[in-house]
Amino acid sequence: MSKKGHGQIRRGQVIRTWGPGALLDLPRYAVVVGGLETWPRTGDLEEITELRLTRKLQIMTGVDAPRLFAPPAATSDPRTNQGIGVWRFPEWFLVQGKSGDDDRDRSRRMVHRKALDDKGRFDKKPVVPTRFVRACPNGHVDDVDWYAFVHGSEDRCRRPLWLDERGTSGDLSDLIVRCECGKQRALYEATQRELKPLGICSGARPWLGAHSREACNQPARLLIRTASNAYFPQVLGVLSIPDRVSDAQCAVEEVWSDLQVVDSATDLAVMKKKPGVASVLAPFDDDVILAAIRELKQGAAGERPIKQVELDALLAAPEGYADDVPIDPNFHARRLPETVWRKTAVSEPVEAVIQLHRLREVLALTGFTRFEAVVPDMYGEYETDVTRADLAAEPEWFPAVENRGEGVFVLLRSDAVAAWQKRKAVQTRLAQLEAGHQRWAKDRKNPRPFPGGPFVLLHTLSHLLIQSLAMRCGYPASSIRERIYADPEAGRFGILLYTGSPDAEGTLGGLVQQARHIEAHLAQALRAAALCSNDPICAEHAPGGSLESRWLHGAACHGCALVSEPSCEMRNDYLDRALVVPTLDTVDAAFFGRVG
Repeated sequence: MSKKGHGQIRRGQVIRTWGPGALLDLPRYAVVVGGLETWPRTGDLEEITELRLTRKLQIMTGVDAPRLFAPPAATSDPRTNQGIGVWRFPEWFLVQGKSGDDDRDRSRRMVHRKALDDKGRFDKKPVVPTRFVRACPNGHVDDVDWYAFVHGSEDRCRRPLWLDERGTSGDLSDLIVRCECGKQRALYEATQRELKPLGICSGARPWLGAHSREACNQPARLLIRTASNAYFPQVLGVLSIPDRVSDAQCAVEEVWSDLQVVDSATDLAVMKKKPGVASVLAPFDDDVILAAIRELKQGAAGERPIKQVELDALLAAPEGYADDVPIDPNFHARRLPETVWRKTAVSEPVEAVIQLHRLREVLALTGFTRFEAVVPDMYGEYETDVTRADLAAEPEWFPAVENRGEGVFVLLRSDAVAAWQKRKAVQTRLAQLEAGHQRWAKDRKNPRPFPGGPFVLLHTLSHLLIQSLAMRCGYPASSIRERIYADPEAGRFGILLYTGSPDAEGTLGGLVQQARHIEAHLAQALRAAALCSNDPICAEHAPGGSLESRWLHGAACHGCALVSEPSCEMRNDYLDRALVVPTLDTVDAAFFGRVG
């Protein structure tokens, strides 16, 4: 029986948690996950084709003709397993046990990697990597210059350093960095950003190699390697939808990785020398192929937002029960007849329920940040000038995974949303939420606009339905994800709740069948949201005057509307129960009435 190799993780975890630049602890070392240069050659990786996603990546990152490849698959034999490279980081360590003549039980020597022996020990004693490094929001990370922190940048003292623990709480105020020369400094001072105690960020990118740096003028900030704010991936995702408009364009998309560099008949002739390309394009004249290539490239420059295109496909689904054979294995949707799911007045604001019996989602990792997350806008896209750290010195491709699964789409009536927005109480509540957004934007220096009342309504309703569906569909709430579709200009408002797996051809149908019981789930969600276990404090929360800086929340907390982060596309921001159902503090701004 072969032994499973150490360090194996699922492909989806590489995209969302342990991608290039992530900091993690292995059994014996602390490391940073290497950039794409440390991955296996692309010829040994599985390529993923999703033309709509590669178009967006080209616009978003400026990479010409980007391609998508899945992370290397784990094998049962570690000798043949091609994995992802890592670099040892950080390079400062704490010596375990007493060192030298120091008699303090809670004082440990700090040493650099160069002082270790060939067995990774210091003075025959084991060492552990320090948990403190310095970083900046742009993703750069480096060792703290401990000598400069204790002595100042002008002092050249290089006598031994120690880390003293003077309390029992583990708080930074109880940790003192001390030099044998007598100088010392409390570690909590490293968090006083206005004083710039750690200097200016060095621009270090250790995931791309020990000497990879770029210019950066941000103040360096203290970072705990294992903290939750050490790595925020930027993941762009799309649903595969049937958007092929002709047989020629279908053929061009099939070999798009070769044809995306074609600009003329001469280029096309060169590419057709490849047997695989020539066989696919054989039924079509060169003029037809060149026209299809031009159409695709023009579409890349002026394509509509990701979610608007997906919404078109969802709303075009024919009515039925999906008892027909799926034509497209990546997208099979049917509008459930109204007589099946509508029984009472509780669903009166709902226009349609659509079952996605088969769906394919492709997710691509584009970069990452530290300290502060950057999320897509309400249309599912990132700005082209958003801050992100590169995955490679010169990115040419991006890691991606494909999830196959099922989902339920709920469409609200546009006239009901429009009438709800005109109510004075709703406008007053939205003004309070927007005031909170402005406080957040000023604090974060973020120009992102307020997404609007319909988005907050849909987002909160989505979280409430996730919690109800998880009780009966067979999937935990953390496995159910959301996509919010708010298209105010066209008057289209909907929620897609779905689940998927990268390691299977699909899921078991437990979620999609709950579409028949959507009224029961809606009633349960509204009853649960009417009273939170943290009321009246939760219901009375004012986003614009929040003392705890919860500026993007109305009546929402972990007791009612917040869900696990894998489920939410907005990191649990922009939530307010008062817009969905009457609460103890606000009774007249709700989209739905009180359910008995």
